[in-house]
Amino acid sequence: MAITRRPPGSLLGERRLGSRLYELDVASDAVGRTVKVRLLVPEGWSREADRTWPLLYLFHGGADDHRSWTRGTDVERLSARHGVIVAMPDGGVAGGYTNWWNFGRPGGPAWETFHLHELGGLLRQAYRAGEAQAVAGVSGGGYGALIYAARNPGRFRYAAAFSSPCTIRSPVVSTALLLATWRVGKVNPLRMWGVPVVHDRVWRSFDPTCMAEGLRGTGLYLSAGTGRRGPLDPPDDPIDHAAGAEPIVRRTVPRFLRRLRGLGIPATVHLYDRGTHSWPYWNRELHHAWPLIMEALGPDRTPDQAPD
Repeated sequence: MAITRRPPGSLLGERRLGSRLYELDVASDAVGRTVKVRLLVPEGWSREADRTWPLLYLFHGGADDHRSWTRGTDVERLSARHGVIVAMPDGGVAGGYTNWWNFGRPGGPAWETFHLHELGGLLRQAYRAGEAQAVAGVSGGGYGALIYAARNPGRFRYAAAFSSPCTIRSPVVSTALLLATWRVGKVNPLRMWGVPVVHDRVWRSFDPTCMAEGLRGTGLYLSAGTGRRGPLDPPDDPIDHAAGAEPIVRRTVPRFLRRLRGLGIPATVHLYDRGTHSWPYWNRELHHAWPLIMEALGPDRTPDQAPD
């Protein structure tokens, strides 16, 4: 009896959670398991349409999942009057938004391959996503937005990063990332990019500051607070375990901006004095960045099929 093998990026299941909100189960060879994706489609969308719609990826932080954007923001309401498909895929617990190096040996997970090729292909083929694309994320997901755009020049018209590390090679950031990956992901964090300094070639290839030349032509929005409690923090809320992340990521922004200025690449930047590493501030920043993202995406009405 012949065994039928599904191609990577195959849709295994689809559940409708609201008038415009779907949850997908997607088979992934790159990750080695089924991956969940939440999908917001615009009013008037149809999978049989002879047109396409612009696509916006939204990436969650390292200890979260695909449900975080619909839970932590009002993106469903915000996107209601805009003709854009919003994809909110799982990125794994401490998945890193990267194809893990594994010391040069074969193996996964390969999250970049899943998000941009397996899922990207499915969204074009089955959901009428078009060539115009943008990407945004919070915390580690914002790093994912920056590095995916930098490593794939010209793919994204806009990239927005909220409270996100703009470099991974400083001693403080690399140590924090390795410890967080070990603590949250329960895996050997050195499998991701190897040993800092020793395998610097690999680290550089996944560092937004080092790869910044690839962002030429991509609109950029960067924001971060100081970690001090601000106007959106309920006064009686306990301090979150992620509170220390905000000042760390904030310190990576100036070096990244100097690199961008040296390359002549513009960016919209919002650095605020008070604000923690939390969703109330990220929802606010989404609203700030949203008009810029929508302007960059513009109309996309051609039934095109962009290559992977």
